[in-house]
Amino acid sequence: MSAQKSLLYVANSVVEPQKPINFLRVLVEGAIAGATAGVVVETALYPIDTIKTRLQAARSGGKIVFKGLYSGLAGNLAGVLPASAIFVGVYEPMKRKLLDIFPDHLSSVAHLTAGAAGGATASLIRVPTEVVKQRMQTGQFPSAHSAVRQILAKEGVRGLYAGFGSFLLRDLPFDAIQFCIYEQLRLGLKKVVNRDLLDLETALVGATSGAITGAVTTPLDVIKTRLMTQGAKGHYKGIGDCVSKIIQEEGAGALLKGIGPRVMWIGIGGSIFFAVLERTKQLLAARVLPEDLKDARLA
Repeated sequence: MSAQKSLLYVANSVVEPQKPINFLRVLVEGAIAGATAGVVVETALYPIDTIKTRLQAARSGGKIVFKGLYSGLAGNLAGVLPASAIFVGVYEPMKRKLLDIFPDHLSSVAHLTAGAAGGATASLIRVPTEVVKQRMQTGQFPSAHSAVRQILAKEGVRGLYAGFGSFLLRDLPFDAIQFCIYEQLRLGLKKVVNRDLLDLETALVGATSGAITGAVTTPLDVIKTRLMTQGAKGHYKGIGDCVSKIIQEEGAGALLKGIGPRVMWIGIGGSIFFAVLERTKQLLAARVLPEDLKDARLA
């Protein structure tokens, strides 16, 4: 083979048209994986979340009740499933698109942006779900149906979005930071071990990102919990008033109420969520779809 032909052969074998990303498939598979991971982690860790909520909702001197730790789970899962599906369904294709735009050294910006976008979209379902869940956890209503009916009767639709601003204040940075830390740690560890991560390694990375994010966002979580659980006779007029009154009445340390259960809950939750998420994504990606067979025949 001549040098010219050899060069042409090498060029043709190296420069192949890159198959475009099927964003619809990424969205659907992300939504399924997100819903699966969300339901698994919520069911497993709901009792810890209930204890955390009761610790944060109780003002100085209030007693914490350790009964009915699964109160509101069924109604909450009805919101967690679509919210988790929407979050990951938005996050995955947006992350892919942004990673194509940004250079490698700015991949964290892509992860932060995609995480915030996913959180903002999912909040439309997350907030009403969280309001109902937390009011049931604090013993205000016996069932999700009763909670929704009475909140609408006394406070209107606005009552289901109580604390919406504080929720976004907590969850947008939380989602952005957690997914950014997770993705960066995951990429770094993959470079170190020079292979795909094992399920246990993914779980450890997820736990680390969850625990760190949970700790630094605890004050935001306390504010959100107080605003969401105060009911129609609001003790707090807004985010600023809530912070001011908590510090005046209970001291600045009250903004860290529930940090122990929260870090444990989100750390363990992160390990379960990301391990289930990645495994489900792998199983879905391994499926052979009709368009894959068509592409193989055309190749």
